[in-house]
Amino acid sequence: MAAYILRRLLLIIPTLFGILVINFAIVQVAPGGPVEQMIAQITGADAGATARLGGGAGGDMGAAGRQAQLASGGAGENVKYRGAQGLDPALIARIEKQFGFDKPPLERFLIMVRDYATFNFGTSFFKGRPVIDLIMEKLPVSISLGLWTTLLVYAISIPLGIRKAVRDGSRFDTWTSAVIVVGYAIPGFLFAVLLIVLFAGGSYWQIFPLRGLTSDNWSMLPWWEQIADYFWHITLPVIAMTIGGFAGLTMLTKNSFLDEINKQYVMTARAKGLTEHRVLYGHVFRNAMLLVIAGFPAAFVGILFTNSLLIEYIFSLDGLGLLSFEALIQRDYPIIFGSLFIFTLIGLVMKLIGDLTYVLVDPRIDFETREVS
Repeated sequence: MAAYILRRLLLIIPTLFGILVINFAIVQVAPGGPVEQMIAQITGADAGATARLGGGAGGDMGAAGRQAQLASGGAGENVKYRGAQGLDPALIARIEKQFGFDKPPLERFLIMVRDYATFNFGTSFFKGRPVIDLIMEKLPVSISLGLWTTLLVYAISIPLGIRKAVRDGSRFDTWTSAVIVVGYAIPGFLFAVLLIVLFAGGSYWQIFPLRGLTSDNWSMLPWWEQIADYFWHITLPVIAMTIGGFAGLTMLTKNSFLDEINKQYVMTARAKGLTEHRVLYGHVFRNAMLLVIAGFPAAFVGILFTNSLLIEYIFSLDGLGLLSFEALIQRDYPIIFGSLFIFTLIGLVMKLIGDLTYVLVDPRIDFETREVS
């Protein structure tokens, strides 16, 4: 097993490198990069871009202040600057240097790979702060949402799926299937809007706060009130993400149990006179839950990466998803590549943890033997 873990860890390196190559190549042809946006502001050609860069969470600096704080980046694009005909070429060259685009693409990429090997993601173009500091500041918010949502999804889906399998075809199975279909069909962000309208002062009750992970005076509260305040703030976001995530896992649990219940060893156990509870939880549970439990790391990554972005935006939660979204709009390439690197690294590590969980759930699984064969 140690050799298998070592091989998987070594495979992370070429995987990260390949993803960086692909995304860097795509960025080269993407229009509207940071240099082009800055020139558009100077020439007045894009009022919308100016408004985006001048306001919002990360765009509270004026153009002059941003130019003073911009640091050279490690990724970018070759662009033909439309609307720059009347500008001094020396000014354009100075802007390119500020953003790090005065070097050839290959040289920029090699510098980026060298820096990323030491987790040096450079400095944000539009926030003027080291990217690693921004990521470490925002990551706890996203992980908090993803972890609690995943735990809640499993806490609901596993008992519900088992009960649906045991009572397959009953009235309980029918009406819960209808609820699952609704939860599967409606995106989580629509539930988030509904929850805000109902419980966050939209049109009915003002029970939960509308924004933030904690209150402004959180640091001044006693520790028990800090815990209560934290859960008070994440209740609606976690509920919205859970509603959109429990349906698939519930059906997976049900189908896994149904498949095991109909096997020969279950009939044999019943023929020996074992109680239904002993048959279900002493024999069926371990085999049926193999895919469900071992899929926990992958489920966490999926919830963290795909479900949190709109939820963070709707509830004004300053997490990594919202940071990445703003970086995409502003073409802030150091943040884009830095967050992508962290997302990919977490995903690969969690995938390895998922494989190891298979072995913990069922020691008969041996990845090294299967690879050799």
